[in-house]
Amino acid sequence: MTPEAIFYRMFNNDPFSQRLGMELVSIQEGKCTLRMHVRADMLNGFGVAHGGITFAFADSAFAFACNSTGQHAMSIHCSIEHVAPVFEHDVLLATAVEEHASNSLSNYAVRITRQDGSPVAFFRGVAYRKKTEWL
Repeated sequence: MTPEAIFYRMFNNDPFSQRLGMELVSIQEGKCTLRMHVRADMLNGFGVAHGGITFAFADSAFAFACNSTGQHAMSIHCSIEHVAPVFEHDVLLATAVEEHASNSLSNYAVRITRQDGSPVAFFRGVAYRKKTEWL
């Protein structure tokens, strides 16, 4: 399957990513970029986006990128560093890029930026690559 076909197969069965309003910008083997508009219902008590929103956004980009190579893959470790607040009406991009892959593990970096290109978070993920292929 092509990376795009894998993306839509996963995304069409992913109500959480759909509910957050994620949109595909681009996908290729080992790389995925998503777009998301920040809504009022994503804010915390300080009026900024809840950290779980940016984590979920990055995690989805990571999942789509690591599955784009054709093997089923699932996260085994993730972390995030928030470097700037995110506000209602911000338009975010999450770009996940494979940095290393072996037979069973792959490492990804995800950079989340706002509409002006400034970074808001950096996410790291490790995925376990199963022997099962996307058919």
